[in-house]
Amino acid sequence: MIYSLGIDFGTSGARAIVIDSQKEIVYTINSAFDNSVTSNLATVWQETLYWLLENIPTHIRQKINAIAINGTSSTVLLCDATGKPLDDPILYNDARGKIVLDQIRNIAPPHHVVISATSSLAKLLWWQQQPLFTEAVYLLHQADWLSFLLHGKLGISDYHNALKLGYDVEKLEYPTWLQNLDCSKLFPQVFPPGTPIGKITHQIGDRFALPKNCTVYTGTTDSIAAFLASGATQPGEAVTSLGSTLVLKLLSSHPVTDSRYGIYSHRLGNLWLTGGASNTGGAVLRHFFTDAELVSLSSQIDPTLTSNLEYYPLLHKGDRFPINDPNLPPQLEPLPDNPVTFLHGLLESMARIEALGYEKLQELGANKLIRVYTAGGGSKNPIWEQIRQRCLGVPVIKSQYTEAAYGTALLTSLEAFKG
Repeated sequence: MIYSLGIDFGTSGARAIVIDSQKEIVYTINSAFDNSVTSNLATVWQETLYWLLENIPTHIRQKINAIAINGTSSTVLLCDATGKPLDDPILYNDARGKIVLDQIRNIAPPHHVVISATSSLAKLLWWQQQPLFTEAVYLLHQADWLSFLLHGKLGISDYHNALKLGYDVEKLEYPTWLQNLDCSKLFPQVFPPGTPIGKITHQIGDRFALPKNCTVYTGTTDSIAAFLASGATQPGEAVTSLGSTLVLKLLSSHPVTDSRYGIYSHRLGNLWLTGGASNTGGAVLRHFFTDAELVSLSSQIDPTLTSNLEYYPLLHKGDRFPINDPNLPPQLEPLPDNPVTFLHGLLESMARIEALGYEKLQELGANKLIRVYTAGGGSKNPIWEQIRQRCLGVPVIKSQYTEAAYGTALLTSLEAFKG
C-alpha cells in the first residue's frame, strides 16, 4: 500500500491528511498557529511543516510516495537566491498594495483580477519600492515556498496560485504586458496543479524517514483544495468555505472575471471555478464569541426567522468580494443586549453576503447555482446551514470531506490537470 500526503496551510493553522490509493483517510494531524506571532511567519510555517511531518507515525511516513501543499491565495514571500525570505510574508488580506493600484490600472486590461489591493502583483510592486528589493531573486507563494523546503527547487508555482500574479490561465502563459515589467524576472515558472516537480531532498528523506522516491507535486490554494475535497463535479455546483474568511467557488462552463467585484476564475481541467473571497467569516465570529458560546447560542436561534439586523461583519476596514473596496467600513451596529440576537444577526448577514456573491457570479455569466457544498469550520454549525439555505434558495449540503488537506492529497492523482 502506498500513501499520498496533503498539507493545508490555512489562516489559523495547518493540517496534514494521509490517504491511501482508495482515497480513504489513513491519518490526520493538525497544528494551530500562535496568533500572537506577527513576525518571522515564514519560520513559523517551516517549523509547523516539519512538526507535522515528524508527528506522522513512522510506519505511515515510510509508505508516503506523494506530497502536495496548499496555501492561502495571494500570500507571498520575497526571497533571495537561496530561497531565504528577505522580509516577512505579506498575507492574503494585506491591502498595502492599494498605493500601486493606479500603476496596475495603467498596464493591466480593464477589470483584471490583479487590479486589487491584495493581489500578488500589487504586493510585488509594493515591495519593488522598498530598499530590500535589490536583493530579491524570487517571488514565491506560500505553497511554492513550503514545497521548495521539501524538493529544493526554487522558482516553481502552479496556475492556481499564480492567477493573482497575472498569469493567463486560459493561454497558460504570462501575458506580454506582465513580462514587460522590470520585476518579471522574479516570476516563478508555472505548472498545472498536481504536476510532479521532484523527489524530496536527501536531507528531508533522512530526517523524516520518507521513501527516497517520495515526489513533491505542485500545489493549489486552500479554497480550491476544499472544493476538490467536496466532491462537486457539475457546472452549477458550488462550495462555500466557511473558515476565517468566506470563500465562494462556483463551477462554471466558462470563466468569469471582474476585478470591480473581486471576481476571478481558476482553471479546473476543462471547467472553471468562478468565485471570490470576502473578509467576513469565522474570524469575526471568534472575535465576539468563544467556540463553546457559538455552539450554545446558535442552538437558541430559530433559523426560520429573518433577523432584522443588517450588518456587514468585518474586523477591519476593507473587503474583497462581493464588494471590492479596501476602504469599506465594518457595520456592526446596533449592538443588541441579547447575545443570541447579535449572533443571529451576524450569521444572517454573512449568509446575505454569500447570497450576494453567488448572485453576482450568475449575473456576470456563470452557470445557474443548483447546489452548495459547505467546507471549513463553519460547516459544523447546523443552524447557520439552515439560515444559509433560506437565503440562498438552493440545497446546502455539508461536504463528505470538508478538509482542504484531503483535497490537496487528491491533487497528486487527479487526472483533470494532467493534460
